[in-house]
Amino acid sequence: MNLFELTRKLIDIPSVTGDEKSVGDFLVSHLEGLGYRVEMQAVAADRFNIVATTDARPHVVFSTHMDTVPPHIGSSEDDERIYGRGACDAKGIIAAQITAAERLRREGRKELGLLFTVDEELGSGGAQVANLNKPEHAPRFLINGEPTDNKLAGATKGSLRLTLKTSGRSAHSAYPEQGESAIEKLLDVLDDIRKCEWPRDELLGRTTCNIGVISGGTRPNVVPAAASADLQLRLVGKVRAVKSILEAAINGRAEVEYLSEHDPIHLLTVAGFEQCVVRFTTDIPYLSQWGTPLLLGPGSIFNAHTDHEFIEKRELSESVNLYVRLVRELLEREGEQQFTKTAEGASQ
Repeated sequence: MNLFELTRKLIDIPSVTGDEKSVGDFLVSHLEGLGYRVEMQAVAADRFNIVATTDARPHVVFSTHMDTVPPHIGSSEDDERIYGRGACDAKGIIAAQITAAERLRREGRKELGLLFTVDEELGSGGAQVANLNKPEHAPRFLINGEPTDNKLAGATKGSLRLTLKTSGRSAHSAYPEQGESAIEKLLDVLDDIRKCEWPRDELLGRTTCNIGVISGGTRPNVVPAAASADLQLRLVGKVRAVKSILEAAINGRAEVEYLSEHDPIHLLTVAGFEQCVVRFTTDIPYLSQWGTPLLLGPGSIFNAHTDHEFIEKRELSESVNLYVRLVRELLEREGEQQFTKTAEGASQ
């Protein structure tokens, strides 16, 4: 399959987070057919990461994720674009990375690998498993793929995900004084959180807080005894500073369950590549054993997670060229460093 055919094939296999098995099975078969050594890293029942290598030690590893947000949207295309769920986040990126790897292998550059993970869209559980099962010989560089408009990202924001829970006492809604509304308690807490002054950073901008899910109660005629809210903050500084502000606003009025957290990440950049800073988070914070990270991918984050998700064919093709060029430069840099170390050792 060529680049566009592979992209559409991947899009047409549903892989909403938790249901990645089918796309994983396809990729295992496809990569084995291309001659890779393929390892399936178990993450949970019927969920696995894919690690593909050649017979050479992988100095550079391409990585992105197989899962998508719901709902599944099948592929379509016109002269300029490919549409569908995962077109830019991240099925098109998988296709581009495989295509780039194949071009590099034809050039005789085999010191590379591929890592495709599950669960990136929720908690990066796949990446965490991959980090616990690092390669015997750690790669020097990890090229992670997310929609960056084909720019090399110099930094990404951090993340703090949490759930707030409040408790009350149920009662008949005609006599609300006989109960305590957990929803009203939760709304008071959320109102104070919305008024918080969050940290700012000259490079990364401002911290943002999204109240993504609110739930609670059973019926309109019952005073609710329980309520909860899921929040995600995009961080520009240390997690602990934001936690202090958050917990001061909550002031003991709600139970806090922290789900995941990591500080902002500053990434390796290479001269000659257009650069950017992105607000979203990736698997990178959870892949510390897979080499010095870089972040590059086709597509716009503004199209990701939308019902009109698409990837420009021109940009998808360009990303293959960029990936190939980036790996060449990294491998040459690796070779120069190895030569320098050898020379230094000989002179001693």
